[in-house]
Amino acid sequence: MERLIINYNSREKRFAYLKDNRVETILFDRPEHRSLVGNIYFGTVTKVLPGMNAVFIDIGEEKNAYLHRDVLPSYLLSAEKEKNVSSFVHQGEKMLIQVDKDATGTKGARVTGIIEIAGPNLIYMPKGRYVAVSKKIADDKQQAALRRIGSRLKTDEEGIIFRTSSLSSTEEETQTELETLREQYQQLILKTASLKKPGIIFQKDTFIELILDKVARMTDGEVIVDDLSVKKLAEEQNDRVKSIYYNGKENIFSVHNVEHEIDKALKRIVWLDYGAYLIFDETEALTIIDVNTGKFSGKSDYQETVLKTNLLAAKEIVRQLGLRDIGGIVLIDFIDMRREKDKQAILTLMETELTKDQKRTKMIGFTPLGILQLTRKKTKVTLSEALEVKCPVCDGTGRILSPETVGFRLERELLEHHYSEFEAVLVETTAEVKEQFLGPNEAHREALEELLHLKFYFSIQPSNRHYYVLKQFGDVNEIAHKGLD
Repeated sequence: MERLIINYNSREKRFAYLKDNRVETILFDRPEHRSLVGNIYFGTVTKVLPGMNAVFIDIGEEKNAYLHRDVLPSYLLSAEKEKNVSSFVHQGEKMLIQVDKDATGTKGARVTGIIEIAGPNLIYMPKGRYVAVSKKIADDKQQAALRRIGSRLKTDEEGIIFRTSSLSSTEEETQTELETLREQYQQLILKTASLKKPGIIFQKDTFIELILDKVARMTDGEVIVDDLSVKKLAEEQNDRVKSIYYNGKENIFSVHNVEHEIDKALKRIVWLDYGAYLIFDETEALTIIDVNTGKFSGKSDYQETVLKTNLLAAKEIVRQLGLRDIGGIVLIDFIDMRREKDKQAILTLMETELTKDQKRTKMIGFTPLGILQLTRKKTKVTLSEALEVKCPVCDGTGRILSPETVGFRLERELLEHHYSEFEAVLVETTAEVKEQFLGPNEAHREALEELLHLKFYFSIQPSNRHYYVLKQFGDVNEIAHKGLD
């Protein structure tokens, strides 16, 4: 059974997808860390790097974006493909670009000059120069028919990708949609005329899109959500699943035990059945996963024990890749297998499990040292990068919850006391958590106090670990004198 749990009624939006009561995916959306993927910017080239065949572009964000020569419209139009990037773009040049990978660590966003504007049935590329069909349309005749329609309707410079839903559209409907998308692009061009410096000109609501995409893919089960408007969107998207509105006091993730799963997904060690376990070490360059038998000794010979442990590990590793949203290079150090048939069994299982993953993954195979290599498409930060910051105590060798995360947890717990009989609450916490909770210069205090029908008082304590404790509830006169901030 499938279940989608959506927590939408606080500033940090979240959803969790469960299959057979196991959490498979968790996604977060914060105003400060919202994904830039799909956003369109008007940028200025700040540096041309012929040796890398790339340029850096100021897009008005904290870090400059990175763009490779091969995704420049001028390069695609050229017949001289051997020329380096300086032949196609120059420093100071202004251009429209679109983000296809978020900034991570010290790296800025990766962008493309091939703009994509999505419609219900088409993806329109003003400078794409090709026609493509969704890989989910497997029938060769249907693919060929759509390509013929696309070639008739587009100009030489344009590109079109037919989505799966385009199968139900007539050629006239396709042409109408294409004209609408062309008009949207022209509106973006007009918008750039009023910009004097780099900045965003189109922003996607990717979180709602991801929710609706997940709902559309569900074949049975239920969607449970704490916001009526999102419930209505889910009902319109898929009538095969049941949509349920949750309005209880306890946070929706806590009720369905998802908070516990988030805490587990942040841990370095993941326990398997029979005492075996995995160790995850995430770095900026790659992720290393170590498989250990632990207390698992098995009832047969040693190689059978190794195989059973590795099979258990392979299944859980694929689940954890999705749950933690790990991307980039992944190295898996399985327990040494002497038999080639055992290695093949692991590869077969991994390939089967990875077909369930929506992110593009490439299995490279075992190295001579017995380490399995794979890559998984990375478009945004991992779960640990989103929820944690480097620990000042251990100088970054471990991680702690960020003040943002603790501040949002405080907000959610206080929401559970919505309309209680108390007038005020005393919270012991750090100055950083208080600032994240109330906002800069306490900008959110009035709105939060009105929402929760509580006055907030704080006892600020110095601590290297961000935390909070709800010390006392009571009336204003009782609590006010105890606040030490």
